[in-house]
Amino acid sequence: MGPLAAVVYREIKIRSTNMTFMFFDLFYPLLYLLMFGVGVNAALGTPSLGAGIDYNSFFLAGVLGMASFGIATTSSWSFFLDRDNGIFYEMLTYPMRRSEYLLGKVLFNICIGIVQAVITIALGCLLLKIHLQWRLLPILTVGVIGGTAGWFFFYSIFALRIRRNDVFNSVVNVSYFVFLFASSMFYPLAPLPKWFRVTALANPITWEVDLFRYSSIGVGVPRQLVLETIAFVLFALASFAYAVRSLREQG
Repeated sequence: MGPLAAVVYREIKIRSTNMTFMFFDLFYPLLYLLMFGVGVNAALGTPSLGAGIDYNSFFLAGVLGMASFGIATTSSWSFFLDRDNGIFYEMLTYPMRRSEYLLGKVLFNICIGIVQAVITIALGCLLLKIHLQWRLLPILTVGVIGGTAGWFFFYSIFALRIRRNDVFNSVVNVSYFVFLFASSMFYPLAPLPKWFRVTALANPITWEVDLFRYSSIGVGVPRQLVLETIAFVLFALASFAYAVRSLREQG
């Protein structure tokens, strides 16, 4: 068994010991869409995005972005568990590159992200009558893969550099609030103040969610989406490089 396969196998064994945790990973985006999306849709109806686009359709991309963000924070927190029980430092002595250690973890996260997205999209279309742009599904799949990987690498930096669990949780909670609400996840940016639009457009969550929104319901400006996609790829690559560096400094 190669290093990547070994890390993926270990992640599967760990996650499969807690089926409640696995259920939460797979179904919480759908629950969020059903509970929050349906309520706002009933109150607001159609946001200013064109005819036939209700809030459930608009919010689907936000839920997918939130899901990749949630997977990243949960998986990066596992570094603390490995460090506490000593297996983390033992794994650093194994014959594998530090980058392979991170890539093995992210491959497992990508599998969870794809299954999670399939469940959310399928039941969203079935229960909420969301009309998907099926021809753009390959772009959406690539977006889920890249988004899941990018956020995992980003939060791995903090998990590897911060020694105290409570400090890491504080960083996650604060960043969760800033990243999610200062973005296009919950609302269209056009009617909002200029300062908020500028802040949101500098937010990697916005770049990811805008791509999801275009590749799910066809809403978005292609030129802007290209620039945002390039920016997110650079963000993911920079996060990966710094996460590998942080891992190398562990011993």
